[in-house]
Amino acid sequence: MEAHDRLVLEGMRFFGHHGDLAAERELGSHVYVDVELAADLGAAARSDSLADTLDYVRCYGLVRDVVERKQFHLLEALAGAIADALLTEPRAESVRVRVAKQPPLDGAIERCAVVIDRRREAGA
Repeated sequence: MEAHDRLVLEGMRFFGHHGDLAAERELGSHVYVDVELAADLGAAARSDSLADTLDYVRCYGLVRDVVERKQFHLLEALAGAIADALLTEPRAESVRVRVAKQPPLDGAIERCAVVIDRRREAGA
């Protein structure tokens, strides 16, 4: 049965060194991340115990570690690495990750973003 409960972390902003251009990877830029994790949060709702839920502080740390400590050419690869890290959390069943940054374009565009959805593999 798929969980309909969600833990949402939105508006995260980090400084990372990602992009296809060498200058992007060298200079770095702000990276904006939103995540939505599906999990059964019923036990936590009943117990009021952190042990029964997804810890948003831990999830934030996982996202931050990927964005700030690794380098990727593509936002798709960065988003995939964030999803993989979050799906290591035992209660996480699936995750939606949105990653955006301001592209180095000569023109008016606020941000470019990718959104990926990933599900825990059966038996994992």
